[in-house]
Amino acid sequence: MMRQLALLGSAVCLVVSAGAAGAVDLPVRKAGLWEMKMVRSGGPMPEMTMQHCTDAATDKEMSTAASPMAKEICSKQDIQKTATGYVSDSVCGVGGMTMTSHAEITGDFNSAYTMKSTSHSEGGPAGAPRDTTMTIEAKWLGACKSDQKPGDVVMPGGMKMNVKDMEKLKGLLPKQK
Repeated sequence: MMRQLALLGSAVCLVVSAGAAGAVDLPVRKAGLWEMKMVRSGGPMPEMTMQHCTDAATDKEMSTAASPMAKEICSKQDIQKTATGYVSDSVCGVGGMTMTSHAEITGDFNSAYTMKSTSHSEGGPAGAPRDTTMTIEAKWLGACKSDQKPGDVVMPGGMKMNVKDMEKLKGLLPKQK
C-alpha cells in the first residue's frame, strides 16, 4: 500500500508538471478507459499498471486543477510542441526536495502515447541526490467500465480513487520547510 502511494505521488508530480499550463497545452485524450503502464528506474518502486477512466471535461479539468498546485510547488513549468510530440521541463519542490524533470511525449491522444521522463532530485527524506527515469505507456482500451466514472483511477490491487479529488492528494504531500 505504501509503495502504491509513493508511486502514485510520483505520478501526481508528473501530472502536475506535465499537465500544468505552459507555453502550450497538451491535447485532451480520447474519452474512455486508458491503461497506463509506469516503469521507473533509479529507485525501489516496481512497475505498475493502472487504469484511468476519462472524458474531455475531466481531462481538461485535470489540467486546470493541476495548474494551481503546480504554481504553488513549481518554479518552472514549460511545455513545447515538437515535430514528434511535446517536451515538458519543470523544477518543483515538495517537502524539502527539489525535482528537476524533463519529459518527452510522443504518440497521439486518441489511441496510444508514451511519456519518457528523466528527473534529478535533491533533498527530501533520503537526502542524497537521485536520478530516475520513468516511462509511461498509455493505450486506449475502449469505453469505461459500467462501475467507473470519469476521473476514476484503479491501481494494482483494486484501490480506486478519483483524480477530481486533487485537493485531497495535495494534503498527502509533505509540507515545505
